[in-house]
Amino acid sequence: MVQVSILQTDLYQLTMMAAYFREGMNPTSTFELFVRKLPPNRSYLIFAGLEEALEVLEDLHFSTKEIDYLQSLPSFAHIDKSFFEALRNFRFEGEIWAAKEGEVVFAGEPLLRVTAPLLEAQLIETMLLSVINMSTMIASKAARVVSAAQGRDVVEFGTRRAHGPEAGLLAARSSYIAGCVGTSNVEAGHRYGIPVVGTCAHSFIMSFAKEEDAFRSYAAAFPEHATLLIDTYDTLQGAHLAAKATPKLRGVRLDSGDLATLSKKVRVILDQEGQPDAKIVASNDLNEEKIAQLLKEGAPIDIFGVGTELATSKDAPALGGVYKLVAQEDAPGHVRYVLKNSPGKPSYPGAKQLYRFYSDEGHAKHDLITLAEEHPPQGSEALLSCVMRDGKRTRPAPTLQEIQAYSKSTLARFPQELRELASELHYPVQRSAKIDEARQVALDAMPKSMD
Repeated sequence: MVQVSILQTDLYQLTMMAAYFREGMNPTSTFELFVRKLPPNRSYLIFAGLEEALEVLEDLHFSTKEIDYLQSLPSFAHIDKSFFEALRNFRFEGEIWAAKEGEVVFAGEPLLRVTAPLLEAQLIETMLLSVINMSTMIASKAARVVSAAQGRDVVEFGTRRAHGPEAGLLAARSSYIAGCVGTSNVEAGHRYGIPVVGTCAHSFIMSFAKEEDAFRSYAAAFPEHATLLIDTYDTLQGAHLAAKATPKLRGVRLDSGDLATLSKKVRVILDQEGQPDAKIVASNDLNEEKIAQLLKEGAPIDIFGVGTELATSKDAPALGGVYKLVAQEDAPGHVRYVLKNSPGKPSYPGAKQLYRFYSDEGHAKHDLITLAEEHPPQGSEALLSCVMRDGKRTRPAPTLQEIQAYSKSTLARFPQELRELASELHYPVQRSAKIDEARQVALDAMPKSMD
């Protein structure tokens, strides 16, 4: 589980809670999390971070030290002590509906729906957005990288360039969901069961007087797992020396230079030296475009190690996921639809469901967003299901391997054109007529500006 303190939130979540408490306002409220628009060069997203977020919610509470700190803040100087006493018993006890982790999703679609007392639903906004925005962003990037590799293995190497240790763990987890076969992050292996992969650094090679001594030493220490870094000095000479370092070399890594040309020459050397099974691993600021170009040039690379570009989603480093209030129960049995009508940032009222339609061959055709109370459209699949009720999961958490397998299978149901790196295909996402009707009702009920 990602380590999250309840204070890892925006101050205004807590000040709003205090103001609600002061007014005696705590109606059952529904919020929805969605992404307004796809980032550049993205034709779809891979929804990720759900299971981590649910685990955080099950244990969310305030410690005495955290409450004491809040009381010390100037912002809370006039807040009655009863609010802080109430925080001692705070737990999330709401209901959550969400898409499956690993699902292919699109802009404007409800990915997660929270229904809970207002104070609870408000407080968890920042945590949900933080975990899901980053995880979905990285998983979506990783899906592109894995697709570009055309069946060759991709390993996530990005912890040292991630935005902090916890970000490195989420990046490893999200990358694995989207199809990476492993990570260099040992804690990700320990925490999530992701296969861990590693070679050695240039410093190891340079610490020996002779390159061949470094190779022999590393191969002797790790006879079944030695992948030798051969570009510290002369790459082709390094390939010859690595091939002679051990009778059965697992692989070599290229981390600089013209990877297409070098990999071809290294493959010839390894074969000539009696190491036909040795794999060629390539790294060096790789991304999906570079990988696609390498394979287009016929580079005989078996494994791609992708670091900075993957762990930071460097070309699209932020995802604009938002969390908006859509409905509120003002009185028992009376639900008021709520919307935001800001220029360029509209929202649609009411709790919603998301349906997907498939062709007779099982290929995804289009999605439809409806109000949750509408009857399911014939021939569709509902994508949102109840994953938490009364603050507890409704089913055991799937394994990361199960999530990865689901993501792979669901992505395969979409047109190949959508999965291409430069795809211009716009997958159809529609809204039901009742949503537009509900929006108009909510607009008509909004306070009118004074002339």
